[in-house]
Amino acid sequence: MSRPWKRSLQVAADCVLLVGSFILAMGLRYDSFFFLSDPRIWIAIGLTLPVTIFAFAVTGFYRAVIRYISSRAFVTIARGIALSAIFLFVISQAFTLAVPRSVPGIYAMIALIAVGGLRFLLRELFRRELRRGLKPVLIYGAGRSGQQLVASLLRGNDYLPIALVDDNLALNGTEVNGLRVISPQEMPPMIENFGIDLALLAMPRAPRSRRREIIERLAELGVRVRTVPSVDEIVAGRARISDIIEVSEEDLLGRDPVAPVPELMSANIAEKCVMVTGAGGSIGSELCRQILLEGPRDLILFEQSEAALYTIQMDLAALAATLPKAPRLHAILGSVQSERRLRDTLARHRVDTIFHAAAYKHVPLVEDNVSEGVRNNVFGTKTLLEAAIAAGVSSFTLISTDKAVRPTNIMGASKRVAEMVCQAFAEVTPGTRISMVRFGNVLGSSGSVIPLFRQQIKAGGPITVTHPDITRYFMSIPEAAQLVIQASAMARGGDVFLLDMGQPVRILDLAVRMVALSGLRAYMETEDSADGDIAIRITGLRPGEKLYEELLIGADAQPTAHPKIMMAQEGFLPLPALAALLDSLHHAIETEDVIAVQDLLRRAGTGYSGEDMALDILPPEHSQFGTAAVA
Repeated sequence: MSRPWKRSLQVAADCVLLVGSFILAMGLRYDSFFFLSDPRIWIAIGLTLPVTIFAFAVTGFYRAVIRYISSRAFVTIARGIALSAIFLFVISQAFTLAVPRSVPGIYAMIALIAVGGLRFLLRELFRRELRRGLKPVLIYGAGRSGQQLVASLLRGNDYLPIALVDDNLALNGTEVNGLRVISPQEMPPMIENFGIDLALLAMPRAPRSRRREIIERLAELGVRVRTVPSVDEIVAGRARISDIIEVSEEDLLGRDPVAPVPELMSANIAEKCVMVTGAGGSIGSELCRQILLEGPRDLILFEQSEAALYTIQMDLAALAATLPKAPRLHAILGSVQSERRLRDTLARHRVDTIFHAAAYKHVPLVEDNVSEGVRNNVFGTKTLLEAAIAAGVSSFTLISTDKAVRPTNIMGASKRVAEMVCQAFAEVTPGTRISMVRFGNVLGSSGSVIPLFRQQIKAGGPITVTHPDITRYFMSIPEAAQLVIQASAMARGGDVFLLDMGQPVRILDLAVRMVALSGLRAYMETEDSADGDIAIRITGLRPGEKLYEELLIGADAQPTAHPKIMMAQEGFLPLPALAALLDSLHHAIETEDVIAVQDLLRRAGTGYSGEDMALDILPPEHSQFGTAAVA
């Protein structure tokens, strides 16, 4: 039926209901229907009827779709009926139409129930028909976001909200959009009675630590958990409150970031030329985004991967277009091992600040490619640092790793030597403030464990964990990038900064929690046990992998002006001794003498304790590439 026909049908139905309401009001007043033979009665309702219909039409009442009608429509009905009753009273008194004074009030109440009640009854019938086959869900959070989510889901064709859950006892027992608000203690019977296997977390403003508590509580009840976008995403227009997404890595870990200090964020960046090496990587790309927001004069993206450089250049160009004053972006293909390329770039653009994020970081790959790993991580850092000093760069910051502390693998040892290169040059080069920032795993980086677990769960398992007791520190990429920038602003020269990574996370517990959030049960893969949905397979530690990561070599760390940034005093070789060792290390790399490389890494005082290797590239039976585990 077309919209005009539907409106005509509504008008005809309202005319019948209004006339019926008037007759019933008169009958209740007189306790009889003798008045039906009096023509003056019909004149009264005949004059009132078009006025009422006109009032409804002017207020847009007939444009509302009945199946989506809301409480606002009830207000419109009430206003139209009130106007109708007033008009009925005025004309009946003015023209002596034999309508008692009490009848307009009785008529208004009956008409309101008839006209409004019919529509809400039809809406419920429509919705009941539409609800067949919809997925029942619980919504956690009865605030503004929860209310908006309920309204959106009721208009959709996918989910049927059963109830809202909220910790606020004052809301317990109230109703929101026709749904009852219950306490968390009432969830188990509700979940069982309605067969609910999905809960939607509608608390975008809640701290991550609180969101993690709720997520774990819901996972224990055997329901999958999804969430609505963050407030920042909604405000920025990248998402709507009705969008339902996976629980974020940050929510899984429950880490609440500290707001950045504006003065520290802009100190080495505002109106300066800033260069980021490894600009297309996980940390490098986020550093570029954060730097762009601080108003640099120029931003140089230095990257050896063409695909990664193109992607970050396009992303930053789109972001720069939204800024009132966009800096100049320079996308430069090159390797940090290329001295000529580095010197030309630094001189041409008069670089003030460098964030050195270019590195080979995957432990198994560097274990299988020792020479290239050390060449890039150690000598790439040395080449870049020497070029920066020659060009008069004011600030140089090395992005390091917790794997540099008492390393058991080549990657960690190479990063520790890179730190020592920075420390040695900082001692003799006061013109360039050289610092290092050391932190653990970041969420969402290439090789990160959480996306890997999600992929394995989606494939039906198994989830692979290298050891049941392995733990790791985690931090979000934006928070890590902000802390790196702020640490560099506090550098005096030779500083080793440590980022507060919070509490370590047991990877096996994280795997079990992620399976539970998917509404499934995890079980350890053994020959005689299969009691669950997703198997967890213990694969064994990979070559060079540690059970526990550390951030500090010495006994303690000193606080700084930032609560999430600490500073350590680490020992290192003075430049003459380090230079001689680096010459020997370079010769060992050029001759592919892996045993000599390992020996020199130990002699450098890195604390390296890896097993001796005979080859640079391990034979296939020893290679760990492709073994799914923890980065």
